[in-house]
Amino acid sequence: MRKRNIVRRLMAASLATIMALSLSACGTGDQNDEIIIKEDKEEKTVNLFSPMEKTDSDAENIARNAFDETVTIAEEKLGVNVAYRTYTAEDYQDKTYDDVTLDRARNDMDDIYMLNPDIIQKLGEEGLLLDLSDLACVKNLREVVKTANTVDGKLVAIPQEVVAYGLFINKDMFDKYHLELPNTPEEFLECCRAFKENGIETPVGANRWWLETFVFAQAYADMYNGGDTEAEIAKLNSGESKYSDYMRPGFEFLQELIDKGYVDAKKAYVSEAIEGEGDDFLAQKTPIVMAYWGAANTETAYGKTDFNLQVIGFPSSHGQMPVVTITGFGIGTRAEHLQDAKETLDVVLSDEALQIYTETNKVISPSKNIEVECIPALKPLNDRIEENVYVLASNAGMKLEQWGNTCLVVRELLNGATVEECMAELDRLQEETLDK
Repeated sequence: MRKRNIVRRLMAASLATIMALSLSACGTGDQNDEIIIKEDKEEKTVNLFSPMEKTDSDAENIARNAFDETVTIAEEKLGVNVAYRTYTAEDYQDKTYDDVTLDRARNDMDDIYMLNPDIIQKLGEEGLLLDLSDLACVKNLREVVKTANTVDGKLVAIPQEVVAYGLFINKDMFDKYHLELPNTPEEFLECCRAFKENGIETPVGANRWWLETFVFAQAYADMYNGGDTEAEIAKLNSGESKYSDYMRPGFEFLQELIDKGYVDAKKAYVSEAIEGEGDDFLAQKTPIVMAYWGAANTETAYGKTDFNLQVIGFPSSHGQMPVVTITGFGIGTRAEHLQDAKETLDVVLSDEALQIYTETNKVISPSKNIEVECIPALKPLNDRIEENVYVLASNAGMKLEQWGNTCLVVRELLNGATVEECMAELDRLQEETLDK
């Protein structure tokens, strides 16, 4: 229960006690006196399922605090109580957050869900997410948000931020070895070689989730930056083009990183995001990791470093390339408190609430009306996005779901599969999807 609601209920309980004592004292009064007792209306509850995001219970989590503020606005405006239900996998053998979310959504266990891109597409295709198109906040959304989260003509999820992934760089270590920040895959490999020769055991810290960002940056750099995006996607959806042809260079790049010892594949395969590689990065044993924009602002991740942190795009033929995914909040079509959930989400995603969330977290807002200055570390990545240079790693217009499927195939590479085997798996997934 959140602090504000606890205080509210304690006040109500105190008032009830005072009223009871008063009634007892007035028991000998005139029988004609009219005493009207009004019971407090039961508070409406909306159940929200989301990741915990907080591995250290005593650590400050700015992202969670900002979300709490937006929830408070909804609670006060609507008289609801948003009940948090959370889950975080403890290690690689546990069910993932996505696995648990799918199970909960399919069994109508919550009202609102915080969803990753692949789960948005999966639940949307199963008809388990409500169409949010009629929410008032939708008129303020950037087109890229609506494009990414529209399934079968329905807008099934809306985020509080547009999530951009980049390379988190220890600029001091680059300066120490007189290295320029890399723009292309070739320049990146050269930086890794220099670090390795100077005694850095593993130049790139990796986990089992985010190495696919390298693949997306190289696969779709042309498509989203000068290509005929709609025509190319149409060919992929018809089977005329293959995803494997787009992604092969990225997988070959990852294989080279593994073969040369720049990435520890065995450790990455069993490492959770940030928890697996974060300590070495913060201890300045590893100069490069990959993470999402908000991690640069969050003290539980990389928001407080003892070195000059810079966040840049991934190496590509178009230079440093941000990789963008669109997560989002969705409402179950059979939610127990459906109308209250809709009204709550509409307030949480209003420009008023998003302004607070964006200013606190210094993130990219889904609203076209809101812009906030980012911290200096994020400026290189932000500059590229402001130039409309990025690739989408989640696009509901593609029949083959991108983020989750590519992640799983990359994990096969980490576990010893060859590039050819990975390409064959991508072809199989594409055929399977098109046959549905």
